[in-house]
Amino acid sequence: MESVHWNSLINPKFFTNHRLRSKNRAVLDRRDALLQSPLSLNAVELRRGRTFSTVRISRFSVTAAATDVSTRNAAVGGRDSKDAAIMTTAMSDVERRLRVGKSSAALEQLDIERGVCVPFRKYSPETVRSKVLESRGSVVSLVSRGVEIVWTLGLYWSTLVYDFLVGRDEEVVPFRARQLRNLLCNLGPSFIKAGQVLANRPDIIREDYMNELCILQDDVPPFPNEVAFQIIEEELGQPLEALFSKISSQTIAAASLGQVYRATLRATGEDVAIKVQRPQIEPIIYRDLFLFRTLASFLNGFSLQKLGCNAELIVDEFGEKLLEELDYTLEARNIEDFLENFKDDPTVKIPGVYKNLCGPRVLVMEWIDGIRCTDPQAIKDAGIDLNGFLTVGVSAALRQLLEFGLFHGDPHPGNIFAMQDGRIAYVDFGNVAVLSQQNKQILIDAVVHAVNEDYGEMANDFTRLGFLAKGTDVSPIVPALEAIWQNSAGKGLADFNFRSVTGQFNKLVYDFPIRIPERFSLVIRSLLTQEGICFTLKPDFKFLEVAYPYVAKRLLTDPNPALRERLIQVLFKDGVFQWKRLENLLSLAKENVAKMSNNPALRVKRVESKLDLTDTIKDGARLFLLDEGIRRKLILALTEDSKLHVEELVDVYRLVEDEVDIPTLAMEVVQDLPNVFRDFMLSWSNSVLSDR
Repeated sequence: MESVHWNSLINPKFFTNHRLRSKNRAVLDRRDALLQSPLSLNAVELRRGRTFSTVRISRFSVTAAATDVSTRNAAVGGRDSKDAAIMTTAMSDVERRLRVGKSSAALEQLDIERGVCVPFRKYSPETVRSKVLESRGSVVSLVSRGVEIVWTLGLYWSTLVYDFLVGRDEEVVPFRARQLRNLLCNLGPSFIKAGQVLANRPDIIREDYMNELCILQDDVPPFPNEVAFQIIEEELGQPLEALFSKISSQTIAAASLGQVYRATLRATGEDVAIKVQRPQIEPIIYRDLFLFRTLASFLNGFSLQKLGCNAELIVDEFGEKLLEELDYTLEARNIEDFLENFKDDPTVKIPGVYKNLCGPRVLVMEWIDGIRCTDPQAIKDAGIDLNGFLTVGVSAALRQLLEFGLFHGDPHPGNIFAMQDGRIAYVDFGNVAVLSQQNKQILIDAVVHAVNEDYGEMANDFTRLGFLAKGTDVSPIVPALEAIWQNSAGKGLADFNFRSVTGQFNKLVYDFPIRIPERFSLVIRSLLTQEGICFTLKPDFKFLEVAYPYVAKRLLTDPNPALRERLIQVLFKDGVFQWKRLENLLSLAKENVAKMSNNPALRVKRVESKLDLTDTIKDGARLFLLDEGIRRKLILALTEDSKLHVEELVDVYRLVEDEVDIPTLAMEVVQDLPNVFRDFMLSWSNSVLSDR
């Protein structure tokens, strides 16, 4: 009967795909073995506040260093025994701190996949267990909650089995999907959040259920003002009247984890939003996470074998993100990160945060006086140009994803505002996700491989991003990727949309042992949500007509060496220079600049009005002089088919002549000649020495 249920709810092609999954059983076993190995990273990115730095972490090196210091100092006759004791104590403390909240094997695998290490995290299975079992009444509470969950889900499960037995399982899917959504709402905040996660996980749940869970709302009745005001006073350590001259008597918004009030600061008269956490929500979340993790441990073997995904890993991803949302001091730091990233962008508004008025359960931030995207008619009535506003929104979303690697994880219409001056504003930064530099580069690689129609490398990108276990044979996936991309790209920019591509990708997930990492499920959710907002406000808006020019501009103007390398990969195919691609990139990049500089929605200072290619041309000239391989390819491109390609050069020049200040560029090139000559001589001497 269990197989019946999983076939009905999760994977309609389960039995037909079982044989294919069995072929990858050895790969899944190797993945499981990897998940049981300890963390030993050579180089990972550690996020401290707003900075990322490269660090070396090895759990074993801590103990080894302490032992080595103690032994060495003891050998010199105890002369430095005091120092040895201090060092040993320090090392032991470091080791203890690493083991407090020690990551499970699944969490360690997450760190490796993300390229981001979090040595001191709030979530770990051990931390959750100790929190839940620390009180005497915990066992009774756990049993009671467990019975409630098992009874509720058991009844639902039995209806699915009955539907299958009487042969009506497909015809009642819409009803059962709505029933599941309502069931999750009734089970409380942990299940509401779990449902929102499942809505973006085609590797776990079938598409028709996903579509229903996409509309799962986080709105719940507010808790009493008296309780909320008491929490504010406890967190801030002062009476409410001392901090605020007035505060709204009704909540502005209420969700499963907290609610929001509008207030005015007594000291400055500024309007602010106060976010207050629900009372006693943390013990409830910890209790449910403990039950989720216990259930995942029982189901892990089944999920690995039948579904190709690690149940413990999925729960750990979910638990880590949920506990981050509970910590409002972390949300305050997220706001500061976004403020730093968009400080020079006149098209985006991020609310300021009052850190001196923030605590784990209370967050005070600047009030955003704009129109929520939940009210399209109000935006139109305000006279805001919809096409211009949506162009700003798409550009801001792509900057978060591809430039900063820190993006809003829940950009639903209630969290996005249209400002009267045409800017886009974001609120609710509890759910954000981080993409490491490596992940960003692999995403750009995937775009480059798609442009070059290199589907074999696209499949390898899936492995590098964590969608496939290392060692998986990707050859069966290549034709499927080719079919998806050619079908989508063949429609052109006008008809391309992410939802159709995602629908086709969901079918691919059913056919192969693909797991969607949590950070990329948020990427998919973010893109789909924002595309949905675009279509709601303006049904004929072309998302990709804004996105593609932005990517072209990034490739042409970003000084990052990794992106320079990707630009070369785009411009050369099979060793042949692609003149038409260069012209298309230049045209698209100019289009992006024109759309932003002449945006009718913006009433603030204009953004850049020209495509600045100065650094790109300088880097290209330097590369031509120093890289013999590139130099040979460009000369061949200019003399291909035994003729000079002057016409192509003229076409390219006409595209850039208005964007480049030739005298200024010539002066900068002349000033840079000594450095270029030095690098040329170093390159030449290295080649001479290597020949010998």
